[in-house]
Amino acid sequence: MYARIMISAPRKSSGKTTVALGVAAAWRAQGLEVRPFKKGPDFIDPAWLTRASGTTCHNLDFFMMGSDVVRQNFLRYAAGGDVALIEGNHGYFDGQDLEGADCGAALADLLRLPVVLVVDCKGASRGIAPLVKGHLDFPGGEWIRGVILNNVASARHEQRLRVALERYCPVPILGAIPRTRTMEISERHLGLQPVVEGAEPVRQLRLIQETIAGHVDLEQILALARSAEPLAVCNPTVPEVVMPPPTVRVAMAQDEATHFYYPENLEALQQEGVELVPFSMLTAAQLPAGVDGLYLGGGFPEVFMDALTANQTLLAEIRERAEAGMPIFAECGGLMMLAERIFWGDRCVQMIGALPIAVNVEKRPVGYGYMRIEGSDALAWPGPGVQVACHEFHHSRVTRIGAGVEFAFRVVRGFGVDGQHDGLVYRNILACYAHMHAQGTPGWADFLANFWSAKKRK
Repeated sequence: MYARIMISAPRKSSGKTTVALGVAAAWRAQGLEVRPFKKGPDFIDPAWLTRASGTTCHNLDFFMMGSDVVRQNFLRYAAGGDVALIEGNHGYFDGQDLEGADCGAALADLLRLPVVLVVDCKGASRGIAPLVKGHLDFPGGEWIRGVILNNVASARHEQRLRVALERYCPVPILGAIPRTRTMEISERHLGLQPVVEGAEPVRQLRLIQETIAGHVDLEQILALARSAEPLAVCNPTVPEVVMPPPTVRVAMAQDEATHFYYPENLEALQQEGVELVPFSMLTAAQLPAGVDGLYLGGGFPEVFMDALTANQTLLAEIRERAEAGMPIFAECGGLMMLAERIFWGDRCVQMIGALPIAVNVEKRPVGYGYMRIEGSDALAWPGPGVQVACHEFHHSRVTRIGAGVEFAFRVVRGFGVDGQHDGLVYRNILACYAHMHAQGTPGWADFLANFWSAKKRK
């Protein structure tokens, strides 16, 4: 049946993440099995949605995956659940393509999604009506089946909003959320505070759930989800993934400082025979026993500089193992950890030192958004001239590169390391700012499995 709903908004920072979290958590509390999705490239919102729903959140991204894979992934990961909840990104009509081929409306059209529009009403009353009516009348607006009013100042304010919308906009109002700071999730330079950090997110989710349940018509939203048009499905069940026996054992950093991993990427690596062994860069005294390689994903190493640099025993072991030939793959925050030093404001701390580079964390984004990189002769994958669609989110900049470092990729779109290149290759290390998605990047998992097992490394 694929009951499904999208939570979107006219623009970013309207409250759609909070609403999506609250709806997911409230439905879960009612005993529903919620299958969450996030449109676009993102690690932080999906982690919150995973925590709220109790089910792994998956990304749906046109740029990295293409429409066919987006649809296949939705059908695969939504199967078997009671209701699928998709959180949009940016505004409902926002995207890279002028014709809207990659916006929220395009996703709604592809997956035949009823859409609930979360509208930030701060400082507005009658003016909300033309905003909503414009969305309803614009191509793709026919999927909008309801509106939630957010940031409502008072009962009088709510009444004025309702009268205006009921007069001009033929769409039901599914809730009115009062203006409050108690539901706000702390933000930092790359978005929301990650859900993995401390006990505060648990308390915050509970407050969000209670507020949304008290001010939003959950039953009507569920009815809209269940009214979604049938989707043509060849195989309505989730195919069983058979994992082969492991052929290489890889330590994977996974903690508050390092946790940006797409679940599909980890699954793809396991299907290539990679056994991923989680450990903490913050608390582990040493690497897991018997590992052949190391995977350092993205995160916020700058926020945890003190804890990282205090764990010198582990940092020294990684440095020694790198010098002895252990292959290391690092993405974004992982690249920063491999540096000799990280500078942030007036602070400087020593990191692993396996890469002869220095990194500076800046106030404004250095690389932010979609990337396209092109292979070179430095690596066996993806091959010279072969392009890969990916993305980057970093405030850090590589300010010094020592002798012996090569570049693996040419940046066709984006910034990477220096605006022209990405992928630092040094001895047995590959470190890049690019975040790739296995389902839009053929050969990525196979290359890394061989890279860590040293079968095809150059």
